[in-house]
Amino acid sequence: MRLKIILTGLLATATFPAAAADMVFTSWGGTTQDAQTAAWAKPFAAETGTNVLQDGPTDYGKIKAMVESGNVSWDVVDVEGDYAAQAGPAGLLEPLDFSIIDKSKLDPRFVTDHSVGSFYYSFVIGCNAGAVSECPKTWADLFDTTKFPGKRTFYKWSAPGVIEAALLADGVAPADLYPLDLDRAFKKLDTIKGEIIWWSSGAQSQQLLASAEASFGSFWNGRLTALAADGMPVETSWDQNITAADSLVVPKGTQNKAKAMEFIAYATSPKAQAEMAAATGYAPINLDSPALMDPEIRKTLPDQQAATQINADMGYWAKNRDAIGERWYAWQAK
Repeated sequence: MRLKIILTGLLATATFPAAAADMVFTSWGGTTQDAQTAAWAKPFAAETGTNVLQDGPTDYGKIKAMVESGNVSWDVVDVEGDYAAQAGPAGLLEPLDFSIIDKSKLDPRFVTDHSVGSFYYSFVIGCNAGAVSECPKTWADLFDTTKFPGKRTFYKWSAPGVIEAALLADGVAPADLYPLDLDRAFKKLDTIKGEIIWWSSGAQSQQLLASAEASFGSFWNGRLTALAADGMPVETSWDQNITAADSLVVPKGTQNKAKAMEFIAYATSPKAQAEMAAATGYAPINLDSPALMDPEIRKTLPDQQAATQINADMGYWAKNRDAIGERWYAWQAK
């Protein structure tokens, strides 16, 4: 889905000069941005005459630099939900215009004054069933190197998902996850650290699983759906799946604020969200979208897996993302 950029200037991105009838949408690249282009940008351009230029990947350092310099070239950006919750109050984002964007039909879990959900996904347990005799079903299984020997893969970057999984594996009840007990989580992660292969993008996670370099691990659900559609013997466990969301935001100081609001209104409309969900396996944030979807496709989406589902606390992560990140990368480097 994306490669997370955490340091200003770590990866240079192209900046496109936008003409009067243009705006710039920035996302994480790969198949996710391809789907956003097809479901949102192209039909929006056809309906409004506004050409939507593509840029990426999303870079939080670049957003900050743009806003502080007053030279903002990105109009709408797909970001992680905890970043949106932090950046809005920090003065880096425009307040959204809800006279244009109809938030009454949007999942309230993913709506703030400065952001609305782009899509939401779950971290689930995935397994290459053709490479092992038995697949892990629970987070505790995934941390059990005796019963399930071999390499396992987890998301490399500091973000909601892995720390929660470690605590759940250690027996913490979902209701007691927050505030995260970081000492306990890192102690649990230490028990499998030597068996972890880190993935930094959705495509890499798929490659690791398909090659059986890591026969199981934690994945974005849509990546497993795509592998299964290609005929791979993928087994997915939704037990205690951990949900998080991407968000759409408008950097402070954009010269195309009105167009940005119109684009977000379109991107979060029922049809656009339904088409995005069908293409990616990630759930729509418009509450009217599921009725427009093929029931068989709907069965594979996170919104249909709510029995043991756990919502990552974006507010907690927004307040603590910097401190957690500092500890996370120091731990990885040991």
